[in-house]
This record gives sequence, C-alpha cells and structure tokens, in this order.
Amino acid sequence: MSTTAPTPFTLPQLRRIAVRAQALDGSARDVLDVVRSIGFLQLDPTARVAPSHVLVLWSRLGAFDTAELDRLLWHDRLLFEWRAFVYPMDDLPLYRSRMRRFPSGDTARARQIRGWLRTNAAFRRYVLRELERNGPLLSRELEDRAREPWRSTGWTGNRNVQQMLEFLMARGEVAVVGRRGAQRVWNLAERWYPEVDVPSDDEADALLAEQRLRSLGVIADGDGWRVDDGADPRAVSRTTLLSPFDRLIHDRERAEALFGFRYRMEIYVPAAQRWGYFVMPVLHRDRLAGRVDVEHDRRAGVLSVHRVGWERGAVDLERPLQSLAMFVGAREVAWP
Repeated sequence: MSTTAPTPFTLPQLRRIAVRAQALDGSARDVLDVVRSIGFLQLDPTARVAPSHVLVLWSRLGAFDTAELDRLLWHDRLLFEWRAFVYPMDDLPLYRSRMRRFPSGDTARARQIRGWLRTNAAFRRYVLRELERNGPLLSRELEDRAREPWRSTGWTGNRNVQQMLEFLMARGEVAVVGRRGAQRVWNLAERWYPEVDVPSDDEADALLAEQRLRSLGVIADGDGWRVDDGADPRAVSRTTLLSPFDRLIHDRERAEALFGFRYRMEIYVPAAQRWGYFVMPVLHRDRLAGRVDVEHDRRAGVLSVHRVGWERGAVDLERPLQSLAMFVGAREVAWP
C-alpha cells in the first residue's frame, strides 16, 4: 500500500523516509536485519576498500562480524545467493516464481539463452547428473561438454560450464551452496532450498513490488512520488559513507531528484578524465553532502583518501573514516 503523488511530505521528509527505509538511520541490529530491510545485497568483485556488499552492511551497522554473513548463508540458511544477489530465505517463494519463468520475454537475449539450452540439452543433463552423483562441486570439477559454445562479446564468451551453471541457477535447478575462497560451490537446488509454496506469477510480482516500495520508502511516480504507508519522516542524525553500489544511490536519476546529487561510476573512465576511481558518497543526516575517493592499501595498512569534494559545505569525516579504517584493518587514514 502507498500514498500516490502528490504527497503531503516535503522534499527533506522524503529524503529522511528514503534513508530510514534503507536502514541507514542506525536502527538495524544485525546482518539479517539489514538484508530484510533493504531487500537484497548486491555482490560485486570490486574491492578497492572492501567488497561492496561488506561496505553496504558496514554503512548500516558500523563494525560487524563479517563471518556472520557466511553463517547466515551456508549454515543457518536464512539467506540465499541467486544471480549475484543475496536475499532473505523468507522471500524464496517469490523468487521461485521468477526462477520458473527464466528466461522470460521475447528479447534477443532470452531467445539466445533458450536456443543455447536447447542445443546443449545433453550438456545440461550431464551437469545435473554429476551434481546428483558427486555434488557439491566447483565449476572446474565439471567437464565442458557444450555442443555449441556460448558466444558473447564480454568475459562470458566460451565459458561454457560457468554459463550453464548460471542459467541453471537462474532457472532454479542448481544453487550456490557455499564458497571455497572466491569460488562458488554448486549443488542441486532441491537439496539446498526448502520446499515452499510458490504463489502465482502475478501475485509474486505484486508482492515484490510492494516489497520494493517498502525497502526504498519513496519511488518516483510520474511528476511526483509514491510513498510507503509505513514511511518514517523523522530526522536522521548519522554520518556515513556509501558503497558506489548502495541501493540508496543505485537509481542515479532518483538520487539526483531526491538529493540533488549527481553520481556516476567512473572505474572504467580513463584516469585523466575521472573525478576518482572508487568514489564513496557521504551521507550526512538526510543529505548526500559530498564524495570521497578512497583506497585501502593492504600492504601498507593505510586507508588513503585521494580526494574529497563537497556539495554544499563540508562535514566532519574523521569519525566515519576512522571507523572504516579500523573495520577494514588499516592502521591509519592518510589524507591528501
């Protein structure tokens, strides 16, 4: 349920609603509480300071036991990994609906995936049979028996075992059941996921849409805003730094409309043309007050601040940067 634009809230109140909905107000108790509040964690290999999902949790919790996420995923099974995201296991019925529809639509990519899976039906059966007999397995423990290679202009081209596992995961036939270092461990989904009652596709989509509004608090709706009925517009007092992949800023147009903050990832921009390589926005109360280009030099034990920029006046960054440095294991913060 929601309030449809025009809303009775001022823009500062809308910002506070968004910040609180994403558990950036300091109210989250632990990792599970954060993931349930924000809806999911995006996994990304970029780790100039720390892995993105770790930074997302730190922004909300401060220092926390990073082993807790592994326990929730692989021991307690209160979270699950699917397609480079971590979700609450409570939401598995909704995502089971998405799995059984994969690949959905009639796009060129969906047609490519369906055609590749048809052509490589024997390869698919081999992978499932090996997991049934010998799972859990790493991808390198499976043979490449593709009749036709997966063709891509990106890094996935000809990585046939990996692509088969990715598509079977997307379809809910296999699951990530652990990690050995950075390598994912795979098994049959039926051995990992609990049995659940899967709603109709329409019902699942409606519930996911409600969940999205609840976790964001505020969604652009035409020329106005749609606001969750549970919105909390009270003032927020924290200052923290955000991962470039943080959900508060992931929708760049929404972030610009709500916070007046223009942000773009510049990792792949030539060095001479970018503001910074790994730029963390500064969230101060209900404002995106600035940005900091930071790097964790693990060998030297230093959290290096390469550049700081402000939108409308500086705020004190000493405490959040010292907190981040201590959390990632840096002995000091080096300022430009």
